[in-house]
Amino acid sequence: MKLSRRDFLKTLGIVTVGGSTVIVGGYEYGKEIEAKQLVVEHIQIRVKNIKTALEGFRIVQLSDIHLYPYTQLDFVQETVTIANSLQPDLIVLTGDYVLQTAEAIFEVAPVLASLNAKYGVFSILGNHDLWTDAEIVRLGLKEQRLPLLENEGIGLTVNGEPIYLAGVADGWGGQPDLSLALGKVQSEALTILLAHEPDLADQFSMDGRISVQLSGHSHGGQVRLPLIGAPILPYLGQKYDQGLYKVNDMWLYTTRGIGLLAPVRINCPPEITEITLLGT
Repeated sequence: MKLSRRDFLKTLGIVTVGGSTVIVGGYEYGKEIEAKQLVVEHIQIRVKNIKTALEGFRIVQLSDIHLYPYTQLDFVQETVTIANSLQPDLIVLTGDYVLQTAEAIFEVAPVLASLNAKYGVFSILGNHDLWTDAEIVRLGLKEQRLPLLENEGIGLTVNGEPIYLAGVADGWGGQPDLSLALGKVQSEALTILLAHEPDLADQFSMDGRISVQLSGHSHGGQVRLPLIGAPILPYLGQKYDQGLYKVNDMWLYTTRGIGLLAPVRINCPPEITEITLLGT
């Protein structure tokens, strides 16, 4: 069922404050402890036909920061410090930098601008960026020289071999166009797609040119119950809600993200993702 933004946030709040508190240790634990416990997930993805020169290529993914009111700037700074300490080849930001006000981008973007990776830092937008004010969010990213990929891509050369990094517009509030995003891809390039909503993988995997899709959006549900999983998940984040999946011949990774839609996480800590590409 497709929930409105208001209904989704309201329902998530009811679940986190209500039934889960007894089962998993309480609202205060989820708010004061787990929501602030950053976890680095080390993920290995074995890509078919990867060139030897690209084996070991490392990507750090950050997503769903949602600055204010629940995620504070010092937490984002901690996230950036940890991400930089991993010394990745590439950093990707898979959307939703703000929550209640688009103007928060002017505080969070300067912190994200201190991210450092050998082949650059690239971003896409998420549904909350569009729902607040996409033009303001775009401006905030542009002012800090954080490249934004909206239905476009960029070619990278890594150890003499091509990687094509593509990004699509948000799938809930925007107009994702995979054909445009892949318009300049070289036939021999290893192609990585940034798409905020993971469930679009069913559609995008049919293209056949994408090796890996990186997504966020779901927050892993923020609250995960034993034997049940996440009781509440958003539209386009219900089928592939967290972790690594094989969708047709394409790999998909869905991160739990950094920030919060409601002020609690239970069995679902915030995540920095380090992805290493390997051969089969």
